[in-house]
Amino acid sequence: MEANSRAIDLVAGLRGLSGNEASRGTSPGPDWREANGLADGESHAEDGRENDDEAPPRLRERTYPYTKYLPYEVEDEAERRRNLDDILLRLYMAADAGDFASGVIHWTRELRSWMSLKFDLPRPVRVKLVKFYYELSLAPGVDAVVAERYASTFMVLTKRKHYLRPGKDLVLDWRPLFRELKPFVLPQDSGGAQTSNLKRNVRTLTKLCTFAQMYFDPRETTTVLHELLPFFTTSFTEVGFVVTGLLALLLPSRPGSEPKNSIDPQQYLPTIFHLWSLLNRSREADTHMVGLLCRLARDSLPGRHLSFGAHGIFTADQSALLFTAILRLLDIPVSQATLPYSSAVDSLTGLAVLLDRDPRKHPITHTIAACIVSSLGPAAVDDESSTSTLTHLDGLIQAVETFFHPSNSGGWTKTLAQLVYFMADFFVMRWNREQSGELDVPVERRLNDALKRRFVLALRDVVFMGIYAKSPSAMHFCLSALQNLAYLEPQLMLPGALHRIYPSLQGLVEVHRTTSSLRSLQVLTRTMVRTKGFRCHVTTLLGLALPGVDANDLDKTMHTLGFIQAACYNLPFSDLTHGHDDLSGSSVAVEWITAEVERMEREGAGVELDYANGLSDADEEMVLRSSTAGFGEFLISFLGRVFTLLENLPDASRVRSGSPEENVVNMLAATFAPLFASLSPELYDIALNKIADFVGNHVVHQARDAVAFICSAMCKVNPTKALKRLIRPLIQAIRSEIDENGAASTRTMGSDVLPRDRALVWHLSMLSMCVVHVGDAVLPYEEELCDVARYMQEKCRGMPTVHTSNFIHHLLLNLICTYPTDHALYEPHVLESGLRAEHWGFSPRPADLTIKWHVPSRRELQFAVRLFQDHAGSALQQLRALIGNNPPVKRDGSGREWTDEVSRNLVLLRLIMAGISVLLDVTTMSKDHGEKSPPTANGSAQHDGVVEDRMSVDDDNDADSGSEEHTTDANNSELDDKEIKPVYHYSTGYRLERGEEMYNVVHDMRTHIGELLHDIHEFLTTKQEDDVSCFTALYTAYRTWFIDVGLERSAHTLDRVTRLLASDLHLYKVSGLRKDYPRPLLVRRAHVYHLQRLRHNSLPRPRSDLDNRLLLDLAASSTSLYTEIRKNAQMAGDSAVKVLLGARGLAIPPLLKAFQQAVAAHDYPRIKGAIFSLLFGSLSKTLRRDWKHAPAFIRAFIEASTVDKPSIQKLAAGTTFQVMEWGRPQSRLSIIDPTTIKALAPAEGVDHATQEKINQKRALVQRKRLDMESRMAKFALELVELCNTGHWKLASRAGAMVISLGLRFDTIAPASLISQLAHGTVNPHPALRGLYSGGLVALFSLIEMRALCKHSYENFIRDKQFVPGKIAITTNRDDPAWNDKFLASFAKPETESYIDHDYPGWLVWGETIPAYQATINEDDFDYDEVEKQTQQLIGKELTRDWFKSFFAILKLEPRDSTADRFRMASAILLVYAFGLVLDDQAGATFDDIVEETKVVYGDGTDKHQHRATAEIMGALLTSVVDESEEKKAKVWKFVFPIVRQIYADNLTPENLSYWTTFLHLLLQGRDPRRAWPIYEWLTEFRLDLSSNAAFKEHSKIELLQQCVVDAGWHFQLGEPVLQNFLDNLDHPYKGVREAMGQTMALMYRHQYHESYRDVETLIQIQRETSSIGCRPYIPSEKYSSTVRDVLRRIEEWRQQRTPGQTTPSSYTAGSKTTLLWLDSTLSSYECTQLVPFFPELLEPVLHMMDVKEDPELQTLAFHVFRHMPNIPHRPSEVHDFINALIRIGKTSGLWHQRLRILINIQVIYFRQLFLLTREDQQALFDCVSGMLEDSQLEVRLGAATTLSGMIRCSPVSLRSIVLPDLKKKYTKMVRSSPLPKRSPTGTPTPEHTKIVVTRHAAVLGLGALIQAFPYTSPPPAWLPEVLAFLAVKAAADPGMVGKSVKTILSDFKKTRQDTWHVDVKVFTPEQLGDLEGVLWKSYFA
Repeated sequence: MEANSRAIDLVAGLRGLSGNEASRGTSPGPDWREANGLADGESHAEDGRENDDEAPPRLRERTYPYTKYLPYEVEDEAERRRNLDDILLRLYMAADAGDFASGVIHWTRELRSWMSLKFDLPRPVRVKLVKFYYELSLAPGVDAVVAERYASTFMVLTKRKHYLRPGKDLVLDWRPLFRELKPFVLPQDSGGAQTSNLKRNVRTLTKLCTFAQMYFDPRETTTVLHELLPFFTTSFTEVGFVVTGLLALLLPSRPGSEPKNSIDPQQYLPTIFHLWSLLNRSREADTHMVGLLCRLARDSLPGRHLSFGAHGIFTADQSALLFTAILRLLDIPVSQATLPYSSAVDSLTGLAVLLDRDPRKHPITHTIAACIVSSLGPAAVDDESSTSTLTHLDGLIQAVETFFHPSNSGGWTKTLAQLVYFMADFFVMRWNREQSGELDVPVERRLNDALKRRFVLALRDVVFMGIYAKSPSAMHFCLSALQNLAYLEPQLMLPGALHRIYPSLQGLVEVHRTTSSLRSLQVLTRTMVRTKGFRCHVTTLLGLALPGVDANDLDKTMHTLGFIQAACYNLPFSDLTHGHDDLSGSSVAVEWITAEVERMEREGAGVELDYANGLSDADEEMVLRSSTAGFGEFLISFLGRVFTLLENLPDASRVRSGSPEENVVNMLAATFAPLFASLSPELYDIALNKIADFVGNHVVHQARDAVAFICSAMCKVNPTKALKRLIRPLIQAIRSEIDENGAASTRTMGSDVLPRDRALVWHLSMLSMCVVHVGDAVLPYEEELCDVARYMQEKCRGMPTVHTSNFIHHLLLNLICTYPTDHALYEPHVLESGLRAEHWGFSPRPADLTIKWHVPSRRELQFAVRLFQDHAGSALQQLRALIGNNPPVKRDGSGREWTDEVSRNLVLLRLIMAGISVLLDVTTMSKDHGEKSPPTANGSAQHDGVVEDRMSVDDDNDADSGSEEHTTDANNSELDDKEIKPVYHYSTGYRLERGEEMYNVVHDMRTHIGELLHDIHEFLTTKQEDDVSCFTALYTAYRTWFIDVGLERSAHTLDRVTRLLASDLHLYKVSGLRKDYPRPLLVRRAHVYHLQRLRHNSLPRPRSDLDNRLLLDLAASSTSLYTEIRKNAQMAGDSAVKVLLGARGLAIPPLLKAFQQAVAAHDYPRIKGAIFSLLFGSLSKTLRRDWKHAPAFIRAFIEASTVDKPSIQKLAAGTTFQVMEWGRPQSRLSIIDPTTIKALAPAEGVDHATQEKINQKRALVQRKRLDMESRMAKFALELVELCNTGHWKLASRAGAMVISLGLRFDTIAPASLISQLAHGTVNPHPALRGLYSGGLVALFSLIEMRALCKHSYENFIRDKQFVPGKIAITTNRDDPAWNDKFLASFAKPETESYIDHDYPGWLVWGETIPAYQATINEDDFDYDEVEKQTQQLIGKELTRDWFKSFFAILKLEPRDSTADRFRMASAILLVYAFGLVLDDQAGATFDDIVEETKVVYGDGTDKHQHRATAEIMGALLTSVVDESEEKKAKVWKFVFPIVRQIYADNLTPENLSYWTTFLHLLLQGRDPRRAWPIYEWLTEFRLDLSSNAAFKEHSKIELLQQCVVDAGWHFQLGEPVLQNFLDNLDHPYKGVREAMGQTMALMYRHQYHESYRDVETLIQIQRETSSIGCRPYIPSEKYSSTVRDVLRRIEEWRQQRTPGQTTPSSYTAGSKTTLLWLDSTLSSYECTQLVPFFPELLEPVLHMMDVKEDPELQTLAFHVFRHMPNIPHRPSEVHDFINALIRIGKTSGLWHQRLRILINIQVIYFRQLFLLTREDQQALFDCVSGMLEDSQLEVRLGAATTLSGMIRCSPVSLRSIVLPDLKKKYTKMVRSSPLPKRSPTGTPTPEHTKIVVTRHAAVLGLGALIQAFPYTSPPPAWLPEVLAFLAVKAAADPGMVGKSVKTILSDFKKTRQDTWHVDVKVFTPEQLGDLEGVLWKSYFA
């Protein structure tokens, strides 16, 4: 195996690849070459090593050897494995004990922390863990919040694809995911709704799918289809979208290793395309389906046994449809067309939106790009005669090319830019991985050079347009695409880039182009430096970019600095002419560059610079060497411009504001670091002198930070030389400013620096930054630095004291921290041997670095400790004096001197503590917490002692998330668990020995500081409680004291360093390559790893007595009267509890006590402080789980809700829901496969002692849960009493909490709560009423759920429900008449069972149908004693008076008009209440209900009476759905007559919505036969033409429409109604017509169903029909004859109508009804049903558009007309529609019709671009070309516009045929039609008019050719000739011909203002002369 690994490395080396050129991230496909040499198809089992821990943990080796580069000895692999084994054992113990909410979480975080240190999990262990966390994240019963953590860990374990081989190492089951998703998206099939605490977050589930789908077994494909396809239906459209969404998530896409183990996608792809065609005009469906096809294309790429052709795994038809959908998804506007999508369809998606991925994180363009690139292969290039993915890609880019231009920006701009970026990125990734062998693609499918070249050429032009986009994000995407394309084909991209960049930098074009050019250079530098010939341009470009450093344009300055930074990282600033006598200066390079620039200007944008073949290596190297001679001049010039910039830099408004000034300062620092590192020694000396002179001679206050950063960068590169030049002058300047100028001699107000102090602060800032991270180079200046620090502390006052303390802090960091001091671009041996031309662009192998580190020496440590001791001791002494009885400064409150002194010393202490933090040993922070094993010399202490639980679910930061504030929760008060848990420390190079003097000094001094901080707190709280400044400094010091142990966490060091590194790395990340970075960045990565180890070790520590005292201080001040003091104390306290074990439990009681006292005293500030401290920080979750304190807090919180202070009211209202969550029932049972847990157990088994611990833990967990539940139950009773006696505000808060606390599965609810809910439901206060009625519904729901689950909690969490009367009917699907019999059963009321579900049989039949018995016995409802008793308690409260009160409330007028609707919540409550009444369990009888309902309805004149009655009636009918026939009859007997009478006579516009919703409540999701009386009565409706009551007719049709919607395809009583509507199409009333049109469309829509025998039959028929399946929605003969009959009648009516008639007629009325029907159909998914009729529809619709007397008719007709070309067509169907368009365009006698036809021609051409045959395309061109000669001017102009658009979006292959023919035709027309002289009379003759029209047609035609290329620069070669021809031959024509010529010429120039300097070179002088003078002024000079 090792030999094989070495062989692979050797092969990679022979290819010229280094380790950094292999992949870094995820693969586009699942299979890849294995590092251990196993071939595809082999497994570990075959090799006898299924459980061999020695198998490599990764499928490829790490690129970067993290531990190898650390400057100290690290733990060995054996120790890491021991720790891992220990973690796994404890993880197993916690899981086996059922401690999922605490123990498993703790050890999960420990595991992730272990992994975050770049330790490799053995592959078998990873497999076990992946299965374990997959199981846990989906296990029924696991708390949803906890399950989120497990899901997150599962994603971390499977994030990278190089750890596990799908199918070989790991296979996951899709069923658990489907089980969890089902209640969200298919609730009607999964029983009742689950309670909120058991439901997962659906977003997490969909995310889990995307990680797990790679590991689904390909053999399960058929099973998934069998499971999901039976649900598909468009009758209830939501479910159709759900099924497509689930297919996109769950369908296995990875091919098996052998044909027998997988299914060829072509077996089921026709079915997928068929489903797609059932959901037309939907963006949602397109997104789901393109996502699924993308995944199939990407994952099938390595499948050797799958066919792969010119279209990838797709057929030509599939590919054409896919690209047609892609064109739709890009949202490109076309002419006057509507969007290709219909909002009416996408509004029906419903629950399917839950399956969508976040479009911001997963844009559709990402999916499209992956799909296209995964379908590319050599076959796409080999056969140029036929279509391929590549030709489609060419066509797609050509079609949208003009939309990339900056002047044509809109909503599509970002989308298109994203698309080209993602395509380039995916192509680069695939190319690199195929080249390195990581992506194991069969040789015949691999990308080759020819394909790569074609791909780059396809995207090149649009990318060059996009880099000048107005949108910053679009420009960014296009620049990244440019970088990727240049990486692929530098010879194709760089010449064009340089051709654009040179004029920009020379100032010849607009400023925005200069900015874009600078940004382009930034991304292209690395490629240029590595490419022969082009690298010779870099030094010239650097010089040209220098003017960009400009204080007047900070944006341009930023990009210039970015370019210079990129150059510095990639090339050495070293004069390579030294030692070469043949070169003197840069003259050779200057001559060569001048010649090349002239050549670019001469040859234009098409310039080709083939340096690879046209320039010898020797000549190229000579030019390169010569170009380096100018580096010295460049450096001096650059520094001069930077100094000018700094002197003129505006002052940043505030720190970290993101202002341009601040960005420039940060960019300067980022640029100078690599600049100094890349300088040769000679150039470094020049820079050092320049900067030292500037620092010494200038004080530029606003540029202080920038110059300090520059000095720091200078010193880091060569500390010895730089410090020698800088330190002493700076010290001298500091002393001079203090002694001679009196700087810092008095206190100052605010944060501004006084002008007097600015020079001091300037020099002090420079000194601070010069002594940080420069290593031992400061030691020669030890005494001087100590003296000046001491001197400044003694002399300085005011603002400069902070800078003084900062200087000491920096000096400490420099002395004691471990960090790299290596910033060189090259390895030492390279520098020793001398730099050469080949070192330009060189990157070392990440595994071959030699890094110089600063490791603190003893002398440095002594220096640091001395500094610490001196200054900390001095500060302690001064602070003791200041708080003593005789302070050196007066404390009388008259001045601020005392406050200043205290604050100054506290700031000093804080910064000194932060500076010394690395020397603090976390293991000795508490001396009274047990013995600790001493650390070894390098700081490693295995199992450094045993501490309490240091992690729990409280902390939201992931251990491996990289967050600096990552902490582990040390406080699990919920489980007062005395179990001791080990802490794993790893070596970090700790330099002190425990017990030595320095060690003791540091730790003792820290203790003294802590004690003093406590004393100061005591002093201030008693004597200076309003001294905010002192408190602020004190609590900032507290925070540092707590958290800066082992690492300076307060400065977020790791976060900051990581972020800066990521920012610099961004430019060098190339998909598919691993760590191909410049050397300084690789070195910085080692530093980040060291900091990560430091952070790992800075774990929560045991508390000492001093910790406790300080923590209590913070708790006390967290409720201070003063806002600023509170905020600072809360911030410090929140940080402290994260790093101390058990701190939360200590902090909560005093805060809680303060809260209670503040509430009692109405002390508003302290109430706020307590609420913020307890609810908005780290204490909240602990308080929630610790029910020793929670009741006391809730009592006080409820009391605080009544405080008469708006800010507190707002605070309480905002946190009520959070506190309500505390009452959620605890997870008491989790159902997990025991084998998954047992897999984590040690191989040797679990000993008796361990098993005993597990048993004890299990018992403890159970005991704690029961204890908490009993506390909750007890407290719930207390709150019920409070609800009864308290003010309504108290009652509202208490009621909200008592509902969550009181409802439990086992006991349901206490009697007092039931009584409270019932009474509260009829409470006079509306807020309380709403609260309690919701609680009562929840109570009823719990009873029902409990009964359905057979009273079993296990069934409850498994979502197993046993619905009474539910049966399965066997389908007789082999009977040919089965479908007809099934549907016919819905036309009569008699049935033994009801079919409530809509989906069975719509697409396919299953073996059985879920149904419900028509008659249900009372015995079928199985209620146990608890449920019966609860029902009885509720029933007692439901008296007649209760109902009377409730009904009266229903009838009240709503306070808010938006609430004036049918309230479903009220109806649901009544459903349950009426159920008890009908079962004789309530205090009221049915007769009481009847009488009260009649009272409510009254005379029916008021709309509120109707609303209340509708709600009551709906509830009554719904309550007997599952009751006996006797009860049904009783209720229907009362309800139906009233409802019928209302529907017949009493409906009004005000109450119609109530009764429509009533009907919806009755029918939704139910068999229509359940409400047969109403259903039958409504379907007997017929239009009454004699009636003039339009609203009555309209309202009945609307109610009928609701019936159709709810019944779906089960609606079988529609034929007579349809016929009635068809007979009365010309109904006189508008409202009736509108309702008729929509209802007709609806009825026809629901007549369609497919009903295949089974899934196999469906798949087989689709596959046999075609590769895109069967065409759905084929109109039946009856439907066809109906449509044609309607068109015939309309034509007859049209003939009968008198032209110009203004009164309504049968023609206008019938046409409107028909148009509404057509519009509704065309806006829906079944729109393709009308496609065969389009040729017949066109002319009638065009006639309707000509009826000027009826604008409404015109508008409707125009809508229908615009819909037609947007309807998806099958390839075979486009032909007939096109022929109809052409026929009308050529033959129609009405010019309006001819003009309108052009709109649809343009739209159909664009929308169906990939489906049109060449014959159809040619026919359209011929038609439009012919229409240019139309006699009507408007038609000619429209034809010209259409022709231009068609040429513009045509693929190049078609253009190349069409253009020459058209050009030749129109040129000939002009020449052959000379303009005759006008007749003497002045009246044009017919002959003259005909010639003018011909000439105009030819001019417009040539103009269309010109306007088809508005942005192509330079214009095509034929275009200047055409322009000149027009100018010479037709510009002088009178009238419209000459005017058109002038318009064409002026438009051409207008669109080319930006690029005219390029475009003009295409014209000959003669052509330019011809063009001059055509317009009023010379445009073409």
